[in-house]
Amino acid sequence: MMTRTKIIIGVIIAIIVIPLAVYTVSPLFVSTEVNEPLPVLASAEFQRFMNLTEDGRIQAADNMSKQEKDSIMTMAAKENSTVNENIDTEVAGQKAATFQNKLSGNFIGVNDGIHNAEGVAKVIALDDGSSVIRLENFRATNGPDLYVYLATDKSASDIVNLGRLKGNIGNQNYPITAGTDLAKYNTVLIWCKAFSVLFGSA
Repeated sequence: MMTRTKIIIGVIIAIIVIPLAVYTVSPLFVSTEVNEPLPVLASAEFQRFMNLTEDGRIQAADNMSKQEKDSIMTMAAKENSTVNENIDTEVAGQKAATFQNKLSGNFIGVNDGIHNAEGVAKVIALDDGSSVIRLENFRATNGPDLYVYLATDKSASDIVNLGRLKGNIGNQNYPITAGTDLAKYNTVLIWCKAFSVLFGSA
């Protein structure tokens, strides 16, 4: 009788103690991995970044994670600026009374959800012998420090800088530096200088 009681008491203790022991000890042997993305940058933080000088933004970008860069790009993409220039208006001090289209190409965007560009890039010869790059029906996602480059490839390893992108939407003219070899620099890039990222090429 005494033995049966001891067995019953032992079983009851085991029923209580074993689950309690497993519950308290198991965290030592079980790993839980969490990978949360950074929260989207607040508007104030985005504005603080945009208020930096261009060199300041490049330096700040060197210390950012990809998620932080993507967050800034996402907020920048929400801002649009439209420019519509006529080709027969004054370009670099010269009236384009007559012109001819020498070369053209369609933009191909990166299309990764953040970086994109579409439209047509044309090389227009002006009546004074100079030329401009004309972006027509152009639309790109916006970003910090976007530039128009003539380049030898899509990595911007060898470029002619035509200047800051005037607007991410519209029809725009960019004078080509005299003497530029268009057979060599045959690709137009929309390039984010701050993050060294391609948006699109033609």
